[in-house]
Amino acid sequence: MMRTFVLLLLLLFNIHHVLSASKGVSASLKAKWSMTPFLLETSEFIGEDGNDKFWQFVDTVKELTSVRSYYNLILKKAAQFLSDLQLSLLKFALSLRAYSPAVFASQQVCMADEPPPQACPAFVSVHGQHGCSTKDIKKLLKAAAGRPKPYLYKNDHRYPGLNKTDVPIVILYAEIGTKKFTSFHKVLSEKAEEGTLIYVLRHFVANPKPQKMLLSGYGVELAIKSTEYKAVDDTKVKGQLVIAVNAEDDDNDEVQGFLFGTLKKSHPELQEQLGELRKHLLESTNDLAPLKVWELQDLSFQAAARIMSMPKYDGLKLLRDLSQNFPSKARSLTRVAVKQEMRKEIEENQKRLSETIGVHPGDGALFINGLHIDLDIHNPFSILDIIRGEARVLEGLHNLGIKGEHQGTLLRLPVNHVEDSYALDIRNPAIMWVNDIENDLLYRSWPTGVQELLRATFPGVIRQIRRNFFNLVLFLDPVQEDSIELVKLAELFYKHKIPLRIGFVFVVNTEDEIDGFSDAGVAFYRLLNYIADEYDLSQALMSMMYNKVDVGETLSVDTVSAYLKRKFPKASAERILGIDSEYDDKRKAGAQFYRKTGLGALPLALFNGVPLSPEEMDPDELETIILQRIMDTTNVFQRAVFMGQLTEGTDVVDYLMDQPNVVPRINPLILSTDRKYLDFTSSPVVDDWEDTTMFSYLDSRDKTAVMAKRMKYFTKNDEDGMTAVTIWIVGDFEKDSGRRLLLSALKHWKASPGVRVGVIANPTGKPSEDNTVLYRAIWASLLTQKNKAAADFLQKLLKEESVHQYIQHPKQTFVVPLQGMDEDAFEKKYNTLEVDFIHSQQLFCRDVLKLSRGQRAVVSNGRILGPFEEQEEFIVEDFHLLEKIALSTSAEKVKAKVKQMGMKAKHVLHFSPRENEVFYDVVAIVDPLTREAQKMSSLLIVILFHFAVNGLFYECTLSLSVSLCSFYRFVLESDVTFLANDSVSLGPMARFMELPESPLLTLNMITPESWMVEAVRSPYDLDNIHLQEVSGVVTAEYELEHLLLEGHCFDLSTGQPPRGLQFTLGMSQDPLMHDTIVMANLGYFQLKANPGAWILKLRKGRSEDIYQILAHDGTDSPADAGDVVVVLNSFHSKIIKVRVSIFLKISSRSDDGEKKKEDVLNIFSVASGHLYERFLRIMMLSVLRHTKTPVKFWFLKNYLSPSFKETIPRMAEAYGFQYELVQYKWPRWLHQQSEKQRIIWGYKILFLDVLFPLAVDKIIFVDADQIVRADLKELRDLNLEGAPYGYTPFCDSRREMEGYRFWKTGYWASHLGHRKYHISALYVVDLKKFRKIAAGDRLRGQYQALSQDPNSLSNLDQDLPNNMIHQVAIKSLPQDWLWCETWCDDTSKATAKTIDLCNNPKTKEPKLTAAARIVPEWVEYDNEIKRLLARVQEPENTATQRQTPAPSQQKQG
Repeated sequence: MMRTFVLLLLLLFNIHHVLSASKGVSASLKAKWSMTPFLLETSEFIGEDGNDKFWQFVDTVKELTSVRSYYNLILKKAAQFLSDLQLSLLKFALSLRAYSPAVFASQQVCMADEPPPQACPAFVSVHGQHGCSTKDIKKLLKAAAGRPKPYLYKNDHRYPGLNKTDVPIVILYAEIGTKKFTSFHKVLSEKAEEGTLIYVLRHFVANPKPQKMLLSGYGVELAIKSTEYKAVDDTKVKGQLVIAVNAEDDDNDEVQGFLFGTLKKSHPELQEQLGELRKHLLESTNDLAPLKVWELQDLSFQAAARIMSMPKYDGLKLLRDLSQNFPSKARSLTRVAVKQEMRKEIEENQKRLSETIGVHPGDGALFINGLHIDLDIHNPFSILDIIRGEARVLEGLHNLGIKGEHQGTLLRLPVNHVEDSYALDIRNPAIMWVNDIENDLLYRSWPTGVQELLRATFPGVIRQIRRNFFNLVLFLDPVQEDSIELVKLAELFYKHKIPLRIGFVFVVNTEDEIDGFSDAGVAFYRLLNYIADEYDLSQALMSMMYNKVDVGETLSVDTVSAYLKRKFPKASAERILGIDSEYDDKRKAGAQFYRKTGLGALPLALFNGVPLSPEEMDPDELETIILQRIMDTTNVFQRAVFMGQLTEGTDVVDYLMDQPNVVPRINPLILSTDRKYLDFTSSPVVDDWEDTTMFSYLDSRDKTAVMAKRMKYFTKNDEDGMTAVTIWIVGDFEKDSGRRLLLSALKHWKASPGVRVGVIANPTGKPSEDNTVLYRAIWASLLTQKNKAAADFLQKLLKEESVHQYIQHPKQTFVVPLQGMDEDAFEKKYNTLEVDFIHSQQLFCRDVLKLSRGQRAVVSNGRILGPFEEQEEFIVEDFHLLEKIALSTSAEKVKAKVKQMGMKAKHVLHFSPRENEVFYDVVAIVDPLTREAQKMSSLLIVILFHFAVNGLFYECTLSLSVSLCSFYRFVLESDVTFLANDSVSLGPMARFMELPESPLLTLNMITPESWMVEAVRSPYDLDNIHLQEVSGVVTAEYELEHLLLEGHCFDLSTGQPPRGLQFTLGMSQDPLMHDTIVMANLGYFQLKANPGAWILKLRKGRSEDIYQILAHDGTDSPADAGDVVVVLNSFHSKIIKVRVSIFLKISSRSDDGEKKKEDVLNIFSVASGHLYERFLRIMMLSVLRHTKTPVKFWFLKNYLSPSFKETIPRMAEAYGFQYELVQYKWPRWLHQQSEKQRIIWGYKILFLDVLFPLAVDKIIFVDADQIVRADLKELRDLNLEGAPYGYTPFCDSRREMEGYRFWKTGYWASHLGHRKYHISALYVVDLKKFRKIAAGDRLRGQYQALSQDPNSLSNLDQDLPNNMIHQVAIKSLPQDWLWCETWCDDTSKATAKTIDLCNNPKTKEPKLTAAARIVPEWVEYDNEIKRLLARVQEPENTATQRQTPAPSQQKQG
């Protein structure tokens, strides 16, 4: 029946079977390096779990052969060291090729630092000398001591031998799994174990595969372009390639009610006919006619209804299909009915999400185990790291028996970070607050809502919200030297409007009879109170007499008196400073508060109540530390807002101080941020501690698990049988110090209901009956008595008189008459207890707790405190504090969650793991018709492929507007794929099939932040793809050209970015490969790099003469090293921090300005798409025809087509000009543009100071669609009269266009005043002046402020400089420098020095037509260029025909 129906359909549509190549677009992205072996990538993955594991894996691997079995064998070998979950992580990492950069970085280090000897598949380097055989090692070691040791990187794999420092270092460059490696490794590992050398392994593949692998983890967009102005080149594309594209996946979706995947399986004999039917139906549905407004309103709801009607996994695939192909799916969605019940549920979800976590209609959010994954910041590589970090927690909970929904409940608990785990209450009247973010007028323009915390922002940007989220309290003695710098730092924070509430506690002399004429601290305090009374406290603190005290000096009475006399000449010094001063209020309060806290030596600081360490109090470091604390604490607040714990009505300071981690006093041992914990996640096969020999063979985790299982406790009979805090007391209880510790613990236990106490013996000598008398009595009572009786017995037993009696007479019977005690049971157990289990406890103390015999320690919920010094006391109050800290780190919350069952929310798609599976808790909130859905759907499908997931809750936050007008693919493979011949495939690519042929499309690559990619191969115009004019598939090949090294640089002496400082980046053999300038915006800089070891230096010249590098973070060299070594070994962003200081040195070099420079005309232009590249070539030719000065063209590389880059060298050769391609990655912190045209406009104006090498002094920008009729040398040499750049004003002479001159009315008319509005088609920039006045920083700052409003800067490249005309002056160029028919009358054309082909908003004439009509010489130039390109392409076409690959080869490519 079904077959008859299908055949009838085929006849109905009268489809003739015609073999035609399907049309579409494919885009791929290659790495710059060759494919790296999976084995080496796997070793890097395993190495992240520890150096020992890396070497164990290396020892396990033997020679491996064919690729598919090689891959499976690697997984089999890796499984010996990895759990099932970790093995899934490895597969995900290998499919991403996430560790390929680490392998290639090692290869690059070899090539750059130690070029390999000829014909050596593996070699050793011994202090710079090489050997290709194991026989060479002995000879090379002999004289090694006389040669300098090699530089070792942090990620080097060092063999775990004796690691002496005075032995030679041998670096082996080899490929794991090869015969040569095995022979070297055997010799070197033996010698390293003997301690005769240090053995380091670096990956080196002697014969890398020629293919470059295709990458994944990025997005590709085909955006539908506006065709208001026709901007498509009419030149025919030659040499089109027909690429076979696998379209199997495309059969799985539904087309007009037909499931073609199912049909093809049922009727394999009708494959071709069904394919043609599907194609016909698709073409009939690919109707892109605009939808009516009323049709758009429900589209998101209709998409949700379609998705919900599918089985859950198919629903996820449908989400991907609808979001990524929305323009061609929109019309079919309008026919979907939406049930009222579903609409109501979604609207309720919207309201709840908006109120609780600030996710509004149209927003998207992804949470993995409660962690918010912002897809604008995160990519698959960083998500892999997050998932891997969570794996250990998941497996630990699973091993502890916490499974199913309880695991997710515990994971969502807000566990405090260790460094934030204790605080002092800052709501103390002794604190003098300088400012109040919530109430001061200074901050009135800031938003007040806590939901602002959840809004996306750029990394490193501090949110300005009118809440006291961040509070700094400084405890100072005013006369201490450090106080001066700390007060000045606080003033800096205040003046720069950092959202930080600042308070002071001044600790001064508290004696009653003291006065301000004899004590500078008291004088300071009284004067401060006087100024505060007369003016206000912020005025008092921020205009203090410290401004008159130099750094390195201290405050004196004379300084205070002089300041008082100068500032307040009419005030009475006696009344203010004297013994009966009226301004002495609360002088003692500061000192009393300080003593009560138990804090250490002054000066001190509390951030949100948390004390900073003495090292952090260094004034040079404190600024960076406070800013970092603000960033870190923001994450904690975000989570609290998300969880609904912090709402709009909450007082933030009360919220902070009401946390259970706020403590009354400080014990550094308890509150130390350096915490060690026991690992309780093991499940040992045996739990016998009576067999000491067996116990000694267990590893640390198993020993801990046995102790936990066999431990007996003093515990109260809780109604629920659970206690939140478990304490183990460790010591020698035959000694007085051990007994005192145990008695303090028992006193605390009696006072606290939520604690249980266990006891572990650590005897001073070898355990015997004689030296374990009391401990065996303790243990016997625990085994035989009820809780109260055992505790009462122990307290009597441990009294001094009892102890003395039993130690003197160990054989006598214990006589401690107590009510409720079973004496017979006790005596029987005591007399039969062996000491073997005590010996096992002593082994546990030695091997796990790292205690010497007899040393004491306390273990609280697995946290180890100790060993204690012999005289160190741990009293009852310390146990109270310890319990408070343990509860604050979520013990109480865990107990509560373990007792209750989790709530089940109502969701749309719910995925459940199999029983006993370790799973991730994932929450996805998405509108199906948004960019978030395009990314998230692909990512979730891959996560579900690799990992067990619980509760992938899909909630619709649907909006009434639809913003998607593009096709999209997120390139991410679920697994490593193999070809039919068992060779590994090159990798994934983006495939767009069955696209509508009518719209004009532009291709955009959306890559991770640190990637710089370029198009390297495509004959097509990727900016203007029109499938009606194409046969087959439009192919685009891109290459990952650079990985960015980004950084922030600050001058330690000022705390500000060192404006204009210049850095260079290179490798050991070539130290100057790239250079850059430090922006004043956040001290930001970026440099182009690739995997390998790089050296960052100050540029020779003024930068090196004035500054020196003092410190750096995030690098691979010691923090105080002058040369900064940075290793790039992953696809992640590498962001470093560099701190410099002024260090003037006399230089013998002449100034850069005195050096005679070559007379070159520097011309900058940008172009995107074949038409504008055609215009660009003509513009270049017109420039060259009118000047005798040598010309150098500078092109923005980011958007040039491969064909332009291929032909420009030949054109340069033919016409004798120089050229250079420049690029700069749009910084992540600068507001991003999404539309390609606006991004190009941004590059024209925002990065002029950093785009070009620092040696370029002047540059002229010329639009691609201009024709030059004069010598541009005249423009270059024009006097700009002190302005950094010169622009031509818009013409006023063509009167019929008056209604289109937007700058003559409204905002522009009032803003410009008498000044003119300038056009950005031609301008000259004095780069030296531009950089000197930080014009780039000013423009970026204004752009950042204005671009948040989508309606501002509509013509970004010219609106911005015109908007900034008052801050960055523009020199108005003579009108004849730019003529444009749209705005200038015909009479002025005769004197025009350049003609610009402006768009005409009135006629909308196509560019090509206008060019031929307006500029007579344009056609002549065009024909000349065409003849040149024909000559260039003729030999290439001949070569291509000779090398045309066979079909099978084409398929592989």
